[in-house]
Amino acid sequence: MSETAENRPLKILISLLYYVPHYTGYTIHVQDVAEALAARGHEVTVLCARHNLDLPRDETINGVRIVRLWAPIKLSRAMIMPFYPVALYAFMRKYDLIFSNTPMFETWMVALVAALTGKSVINTHHGDLVLPPGLSNRFIQFVTFQLYKIMARKAYRIVAYSQDYADNSYYLRPYMQKVVPNYPPVRIPQPNPERVQELRAQWQKDGAPIIGFSGRFVQEKRPDILIRALEVVNRKYPNARVVFAGQYNIPYEDTWQRHQDLVEKYREQLIFLGVITSREALANFYAALDVMVLPSDTECFALAQVEAMLCGTPVVMSDTPGGRVPVSVTGMGKIAPRGDWRAFGEAICEVIENRARYLKTRADIEAIFSFKRTIDTYEGLFRQAAHHSRIKVADFHTRNGKDS
Repeated sequence: MSETAENRPLKILISLLYYVPHYTGYTIHVQDVAEALAARGHEVTVLCARHNLDLPRDETINGVRIVRLWAPIKLSRAMIMPFYPVALYAFMRKYDLIFSNTPMFETWMVALVAALTGKSVINTHHGDLVLPPGLSNRFIQFVTFQLYKIMARKAYRIVAYSQDYADNSYYLRPYMQKVVPNYPPVRIPQPNPERVQELRAQWQKDGAPIIGFSGRFVQEKRPDILIRALEVVNRKYPNARVVFAGQYNIPYEDTWQRHQDLVEKYREQLIFLGVITSREALANFYAALDVMVLPSDTECFALAQVEAMLCGTPVVMSDTPGGRVPVSVTGMGKIAPRGDWRAFGEAICEVIENRARYLKTRADIEAIFSFKRTIDTYEGLFRQAAHHSRIKVADFHTRNGKDS
């Protein structure tokens, strides 16, 4: 039986700035979607920046083709790719749809080239751009939002991590008629019990609790709140340790430098691991913790929360739109007011003291954050967008006297 337009493999072009090997929740999200769709037989190509000159310009990883473009200019987190418009046009002509990801400076080009080629856009919004104070950063934020609006007006659908985030996002609120909430894909292996015990023995002092943080040491993640919370935690657990997993000396921010006095004050209680690139190692990290803490000022979801929960570790999360969703829907942890280090310290102690109350099974968490359901939703949206593309192309040919 021949394939019909409804069930044939799709040709999906993915546009984003950073792709593997670059480890943030944003890129891991896209990687998991790309590889899952490639495993289902779709042709998936990623068009991104060559953020490291040691990386090949063109390679295939786990069934996904990655085309990396020259990016000589850096502005904060952004990287400018001079040949992006040409490459985008050349690739988009051959594909059924484009899957774009924001925030990204080049988003407006995606919208314009999509209009030129008659292809539909599905965009996933990974969070409103929030940069540290400063005139240049305010300018970057303003311009990025204006360029995003060009794409949002052209997009077929916009994917949000949750309804809670969509309702509170200044990026998403004007386009709610296009927004589709879809929990991000979360995959993490089972922890290795022996390795977990080794890590606990390495980090723990005198049986005191181990508190974790997973993320970059940047202003919006507020690692300083967690460190300050030790003043409260130490009243009950003076030998507690805080283990940080993630990049801490960030080239585009001075957060690490500004908080060196605080780091030095609690130096004996702080452990900095740097970036963990192996999912197996990350699972062991989570499972070795008594509680994980994410005191972010802004957070559209934080995949690390669900990863920790899947590894059996409860979470203390700040009361931020989108970020509070995993704890709210699972009950596996506590939510604390943003910016209140004393409240975080009290919440940490509460979870440690009554940890069994906050534990759920891996099956419970997987039932809520189903990887398959997330990919099914993406695949359905991509099929709808591909159908919409065919209608647009056919209409274009008809209006120009080229209908066959």
